[in-house]
Amino acid sequence: MSESDMPDWEKRFRAPRVSLPDWAEDAPDRSLFVSNATGTYELYAWDRASGEQRQATNRPNGTTDGLLSPDGAWIWWFDDKDGDEFGVWRRQPFGGGADEEATPGLEPSYPSGLALGRDGRTAVVGRSTDDEGTTIYLVRAGEAPLEIYRHAESAGVGDFSHDGSLIAIEHTEHGDAMHSALRVVRPDGSTVAELDDSRGGTEELGLEVLGFAPVDGDPRLLIGHQRRGRWEPLVWDVVSGTQTDLTLDLPGDVSAEWYPDGGALLIAHSHKARSDLFRYDLATRELARIPTPPGSVSGATARPDGTVEYLWSSAAEPPVVRSTTGEVVLDPPGMKCPPSVPVSDAWVEGPGGVIHALIQKPAGAVGPLPTVFDLHGGPTWHDSDSFAAGPAAWVDHGYAVVRINYRGSTGYGRAWTDALKHRVGLIELEDVAAVRDWAVESGLADPERLVLTGGSWGGYLTLLGLGTQPASWAVGIAVVPVADYVTAYHDEMESLKAMDRTLLGGTPEEVPDRFAASSPLTYVDDVKAPVYISAGLNDPRCPIRQIDNYVNRLAARSAPHEVYRYDAGHGSLVVDERIKQLRLEMEFAERHLTPTATAPTD
Repeated sequence: MSESDMPDWEKRFRAPRVSLPDWAEDAPDRSLFVSNATGTYELYAWDRASGEQRQATNRPNGTTDGLLSPDGAWIWWFDDKDGDEFGVWRRQPFGGGADEEATPGLEPSYPSGLALGRDGRTAVVGRSTDDEGTTIYLVRAGEAPLEIYRHAESAGVGDFSHDGSLIAIEHTEHGDAMHSALRVVRPDGSTVAELDDSRGGTEELGLEVLGFAPVDGDPRLLIGHQRRGRWEPLVWDVVSGTQTDLTLDLPGDVSAEWYPDGGALLIAHSHKARSDLFRYDLATRELARIPTPPGSVSGATARPDGTVEYLWSSAAEPPVVRSTTGEVVLDPPGMKCPPSVPVSDAWVEGPGGVIHALIQKPAGAVGPLPTVFDLHGGPTWHDSDSFAAGPAAWVDHGYAVVRINYRGSTGYGRAWTDALKHRVGLIELEDVAAVRDWAVESGLADPERLVLTGGSWGGYLTLLGLGTQPASWAVGIAVVPVADYVTAYHDEMESLKAMDRTLLGGTPEEVPDRFAASSPLTYVDDVKAPVYISAGLNDPRCPIRQIDNYVNRLAARSAPHEVYRYDAGHGSLVVDERIKQLRLEMEFAERHLTPTATAPTD
């Protein structure tokens, strides 16, 4: 199909995109970014001095997990099998050459963070396996890996100090996988400092590593905390123990990273599904806004010359990497991405407080419309005023799209995010039901043509919603979902087991009633709507066996359903595959929302 004959929704997937370039700390002209230019998302090396760009990885299922060494000499990338997230780190020279195993002596595992030293030969490597829990190693070229941390609970590498003398670790040794504590150790594994905001019971608070100061001998660690009910940054001197609270007068969640000289912070501020940037001077404590267009900044970095590069988009406008100089930093050649329509905001009273929903609909359309309720994954995530090809495709086909930041979503305070415990899934769906009722009563949505869909956690909520709210939905489309919570728990990667134990208060054997109440399989016989499920055969997060259990129950009573299984993991990095999946989903919805629809065969 020629570009002129291609529909806009497909162009949005095929148009070349790039991520925010990561640059080498000691060689800032060397950068690494991700692009789909070949039709598969892969890593690319970019020499800014010469302008040369080259594709660094080339795998059938794509590659997005990579890191550039501080000296700019090496590209590290994670090599898993068929998207199962279980593998080893490899590296290759920045200018090209053969890949080599980067951590010889370490067996394949799930990755738990990576930090690279400035000496070009040292790395801190986090690993997790079902048998060992989390282990962290100091890896030096030519030497056997040195284990510096081990624990059964989940943990990860936070950062490596500028001079290589300190290592920050995020861990959940207190048993709450949703809220990390921090430990700083020396390269031999001995402890320098601890910081744990957990209080026990229902008052667990989380901490996160944002990065060591980029200055030799500087023991300041930038961290995120939730002490005032939202994410905010502070500076922790890990040697003296001094904590410098920034107390920024900004609503919503706030994150930060260092400017390269260590004298200022680049502040990323998220509020009401939009975001913006600021510069905070640590000496004067002055906060200055960095102009960005209305919408969402999904990543930003301060360059050595004081400029800031950031990846920006809105629901209507495609992503672009901009600079505060006013220039577009990376503009890939080829097909241009068509715009979509802007979002509007809806604030709906719900059982746990006011719920924020983002609405898109065809330009000039008057309701009631067939409406897609597209539920985000996570659950600790949120939908924002940013570009998304999937919702835009539904709008092109005449649907309204409603995206809901239900309880459990980030960006609306800690209490909103932490509201899920013990009634997992059911709490989120109370919010979905409230927004559904508002959409129908407002005249936006046609109650006979409502599609419930989502991916990952959103796919889980889709199946749970079809069973617990069977009269509310005409069609259900679940992408890589949890379908049978008990089997999913036993088959999933260990870090997700820990999260489920935190959310539900124990294992399936310890709290069987909670797992049963939150499992879509419990309600499968109540499902009335036709169900479409897509699943990755190698998915370690939502494994295939538990999906098969659910599908078999649908088939046993001849309930209308279709299943699409593909040879990858938790989603695909191949553009053709993404287009195929969305086309199948839209065709399924259209068949079952028309009066002449016929039941599909399994």
